[in-house]
Amino acid sequence: MAVGAFYDIMPESPEVDMERLKVDIEGCMPDGVKIAEMKIEPIAFGLKKIVLSAVMEDAEGLVDSLEETLLQIDGLQSAECVTTTLL
Repeated sequence: MAVGAFYDIMPESPEVDMERLKVDIEGCMPDGVKIAEMKIEPIAFGLKKIVLSAVMEDAEGLVDSLEETLLQIDGLQSAECVTTTLL
């Protein structure tokens, strides 16, 4: 069974290159995790966030592993799992 995990990813500041951040995110996905969709959305005052939809097997610890991996990226302030669902 597969799980869909949806993340709000916040940069450290409005000056962070969001396209570079997307490339870094694509390059750090743990084994067994695939990106379904990734888009940049405006928030306010020039700040933007990345909305990430990832698909993975329903394996223990994989959602946490993805979040820990994302938090290692330079220029990233937070990666919050907004929701998960079985697919």
